[in-house]
Amino acid sequence: MALSFARPRPGDGETPMSDMNSTPLIDVMLVLLIMFIITIPLQTHSVGVDLPQTPKELTPPPIDAVKNRVGIDADGTVRWNGEAVDRLTLRQYLAASLRLPAEPELQFQPDAGARYVTVDEVLADIRRAGVTKLGFVGNERYARF
Repeated sequence: MALSFARPRPGDGETPMSDMNSTPLIDVMLVLLIMFIITIPLQTHSVGVDLPQTPKELTPPPIDAVKNRVGIDADGTVRWNGEAVDRLTLRQYLAASLRLPAEPELQFQPDAGARYVTVDEVLADIRRAGVTKLGFVGNERYARF
């Protein structure tokens, strides 16, 4: 924006200002820009992926109605009745065993070299599942610690 403060001389008459006021033009352009930004539809970038589903009904969990054994190896592998499982599968097996008419006994047997963190996490999963019949197996090995 340019302003002219020059005074006209006494015999000259008034000279028109030749500079254009650009403030309204900038205001209009900003308003139009904001309107265009608001009216642009949001782009949703999503790719549909069909993940394979394993049928749970075809493979029943290996749950014994009398007793089940949860073990932890020295390398941190969690085992359910001798079969290596992850913690999510362990929680599913615990929930399925609690749905039986009579709650089976759960025997817990961690290896002496297993990390305490892994043992603690598995015990927390057992407690959260609501198991009431829990026994520790193999503690006699630690009598002469």
